[in-house]
Amino acid sequence: MQDSAQEQRLGNWEFALLISGLFSSSIGQSLIFAILPPLGRSVAFNEVQTNAIISLSALVFTLSSPRWGRLTDRVGRKPIMISGLVGYSVGTILFTSVFVVGLQGWITGTLLYALALLARCLQSVVMSGTNPAAAAYAADHSSPKYRTQTLARLGTATSLGMIIGPVFGGALASFGLLVPLFAAAALTGISAWAIWYWLPPVARPLHDRKLRRKLRVLDPRIRGYLLASFGGFVGFSGIQQTLGFRLQDSLALSNTETAQYTGIALMVSAGSTFAMQVLVAQRFKSTPVLLVRWGLGALLCGALLIASSHGFYLLLGGMAFLGAGLGLMVPAVASGASLAVAPEEQGGAAGLVTATPAAGFVVGPVACGWLYTIHPWLSPLGAAGVIALVLVLMLQKDRIRSH
Repeated sequence: MQDSAQEQRLGNWEFALLISGLFSSSIGQSLIFAILPPLGRSVAFNEVQTNAIISLSALVFTLSSPRWGRLTDRVGRKPIMISGLVGYSVGTILFTSVFVVGLQGWITGTLLYALALLARCLQSVVMSGTNPAAAAYAADHSSPKYRTQTLARLGTATSLGMIIGPVFGGALASFGLLVPLFAAAALTGISAWAIWYWLPPVARPLHDRKLRRKLRVLDPRIRGYLLASFGGFVGFSGIQQTLGFRLQDSLALSNTETAQYTGIALMVSAGSTFAMQVLVAQRFKSTPVLLVRWGLGALLCGALLIASSHGFYLLLGGMAFLGAGLGLMVPAVASGASLAVAPEEQGGAAGLVTATPAAGFVVGPVACGWLYTIHPWLSPLGAAGVIALVLVLMLQKDRIRSH
């Protein structure tokens, strides 16, 4: 029995269903990042307003994810996963419908902005349950020996969605900037139905588990991993959310061209993330801490390269480094936090791990958006400074336990 527990892996069918949910929602996320800058300008939102939609909804996501994670420890992984996917689908339709009204000129100005912000925040409340539920489900079905590889494989679903999303969105954007968003909502709804119909519940009864006190962000077992994730995503999100503005302003692109060029850059980044997860993270045998440090180093290289770039192709190289950094860091953070806590705390840990990237998206877009208004090159330089600081902290062994 002990050998069987040590060799436990997530089944291929269950893994495929989890991938479908994460894949469909990541397509929607990559679309919104590529489309929102030109879409916001088309309804007279300025750069700070557009980035604030991402940041404030990310704040809601940050606050909601840990609560969903803890709830999965009580009611189960599957119900929360389905709720998150359905909420994403309905929320996307609501958010897109606000822009339909705005583009028609029926509502404009402050009221339109308030409605768009409200719709996005309501969507974030519910959709934040998907990732922690999926990660906790995977942890329930994988022994510590295979935890890093399993969570890295799960992360490839998000990366693959980020690769395909810009291509998918760019193809549909020729029919209108809103068409890809409606399509993503439909895709996510289909995934929710498939998981509801086919995914078996967690084998172990969750109500029999002894639930400990609420897991805290500053818990010494996981705080180093959460710090690395937060700092890395502050830098990444700040660069990503000013990318569309920089491309449009420096290359004199139209709104549709901006969405397409931004989509190409995001696709390169996601492709690099996918490659690192498949070629490195899934085969990595050492401690997660080391992989986190490598990831932060790659993120720093990418930010500095983008700061020094004067053309589209050098910028693509920087995006490739950023993607590689995420491909190394994200599964290592998830694995390290999962291995550091008890089985009955898996949902809580997964919720906090899911929340920290969103917390980075609260700070990064607003801070780098403000820096962009001063000078376009200050945005990636500011991101590089944050990443460098976190990397220095992570290089100090007493900041984090090795697992």
